[in-house]
Amino acid sequence: MIEGTYLVNIEYLKELPMPAVLHSHPNYELFYFHEGGGNYLIGDHIYSLSPGDLILMHGMTLHCPNMDEKNKYVRTVVSFDPAYVRAISGKLFTIDPLEPFERHKNIRLQLHGEDQQRVESRLAEMNDCFHHKDPIAHNRFRLVFLEMLLDLYGLCAKPSMRKSEALTPKEQTVQKVVTWVEGHFAEQVSFDDIAAHMDLNKHYLSRVFRELTGLTVFDYLYQRRINEAKIIFLLQDQVSVTEVCYRVGFNNLSHFSRMFKQRVGCTPDEYKRRRLINPLEH
Repeated sequence: MIEGTYLVNIEYLKELPMPAVLHSHPNYELFYFHEGGGNYLIGDHIYSLSPGDLILMHGMTLHCPNMDEKNKYVRTVVSFDPAYVRAISGKLFTIDPLEPFERHKNIRLQLHGEDQQRVESRLAEMNDCFHHKDPIAHNRFRLVFLEMLLDLYGLCAKPSMRKSEALTPKEQTVQKVVTWVEGHFAEQVSFDDIAAHMDLNKHYLSRVFRELTGLTVFDYLYQRRINEAKIIFLLQDQVSVTEVCYRVGFNNLSHFSRMFKQRVGCTPDEYKRRRLINPLEH
């Protein structure tokens, strides 16, 4: 749905499989997990998901699902331009309903009991209103969406809602890799460097990383660099493509352009021009 230049969308009880592709977008996102099992890589954290998990996501953080194909992958995703919330909330509140997204960037909550029932009820009502085109449903969607954000504001203020769990040895290994890459992606690194830092056999490391994320380590490294380039193009429109290339860790402009086009669908120059014309474009 588009309201002026503001975008909002809901995908309710979606079951279709999603490929393990790292991606990012300017919009914020609510991700609720109804049924299934698997891992979700968000930024430099890997989460093992279970029903009742709710993730508040700052969209420009790289994220990638890797779900167990033996189980269903049932989720609801609400994606929205933060400016949409500011436009419809106006001066209604004395708190900022987007504060949890902007302070935590990404946070996973484990819902139970009444909290879980309330969130699932709100999502169902939002979906019903979203797909009716009459003005009453249109305005009711706004109200229910704002009520949802206020509920989440309160939940995020409760430390007990933030799920904490022990990682398996494999999950610990992947967590260490993504954390290390986050701090070194702009440097000239090899797979041997990463394996040496982890003090692990590189073949074991490669296998475990792909098993849990659906990606190779260099898929992740390259996409992290490309995502950083997108952020720079978004925030610093005067910086040249060549400077961005070297700043994010590539040492060859043609390689940067090729990797960028392969993952984004256009060259860095084209992306930069399109962002200047339409800042909301992914």
